[in-house]
Amino acid sequence: MAAAEMYDYLPTVTPDYDYTLNIAPTSMLVEEGNRKQELIQFDDNNDKVITIGSTPRFKVTLQWQHLTSDDSGTILDLYFDSSKANGMAKTFKWAHPTDGHTYVVRFAEPLRRSYKAGFVGRSSIEQIVLNVVGKV
Repeated sequence: MAAAEMYDYLPTVTPDYDYTLNIAPTSMLVEEGNRKQELIQFDDNNDKVITIGSTPRFKVTLQWQHLTSDDSGTILDLYFDSSKANGMAKTFKWAHPTDGHTYVVRFAEPLRRSYKAGFVGRSSIEQIVLNVVGKV
């Protein structure tokens, strides 16, 4: 069986904002992949699959527990600064912490930070979902 990674299936693209997010997640990294397809199920138990696009689609979900103020601020600034990622509007680079590749991504949902009692100067980002657009 072949060792395969997202990198093997994505096109090379140039990000809108030339910055690499390289803060490794502390509690979870989930990769989700699919193809742009629609499944139609008929009453007689037959299925029809319509393929809409040829490029695979990937998302990654990241979680950070007890980030330093600097790391938390870096992620917040990347998300909200209109000259950087500008929310979900612009792509940027993300360094995958385990496969060693750099991908071009965009935020796929709003950013949420949480603070817990007893962890002064630290916050958690419960979940960030990134759409993987391509590879560098």
